[in-house]
Amino acid sequence: MAKVELKQPIVQEISDQMKEAQSVVVVDYRGLTVAEDTQLRKQLREAGVTYKVYKNTLVNFAIKGTEFESLSSSLEGPNAFAISKTDATAPARILAKFAKTAPALEIKAGVVEGTYYDTDGMKAISTIPSREELLSKFLGSIQSPITNFARVINQIAEKGGVTEEAAEATEEQPAEEASAE
Repeated sequence: MAKVELKQPIVQEISDQMKEAQSVVVVDYRGLTVAEDTQLRKQLREAGVTYKVYKNTLVNFAIKGTEFESLSSSLEGPNAFAISKTDATAPARILAKFAKTAPALEIKAGVVEGTYYDTDGMKAISTIPSREELLSKFLGSIQSPITNFARVINQIAEKGGVTEEAAEATEEQPAEEASAE
């Protein structure tokens, strides 16, 4: 069997992984201990992120002509690839957080929703909260004024509603204005 025939399934696997991916992050994993690598893989797996080591030449074949082709400039030395199909910022967030405790891990570059980012760009992406966090913050900001309004209405109701004097004043006011004209 020729070498090309042996490598074709791997190239196809990489293509399939990246076809539906929202983001791909390239990292240099040299210097990580086995325990650190195992812990990193566990965190990524829990977030639904695929983390694999592929040969750079095979990745180059797989990304040719795709939105991830810009990563080819980062494919030097041993690389691992974190691929997410659901949360675009999850790989960057998890890898950046993990790199704080394991300085040997280096984020090289990434493509998030079709846009290429270098190391600094990926660090900025890693600070973006997940979609769920953003939605909960948004819903909280919408809910806050409504909740405050409901509290005020509730307090008025508990005090016995609008006082009779205030109700009479609002009813008499239009009549006084009409007689003044």
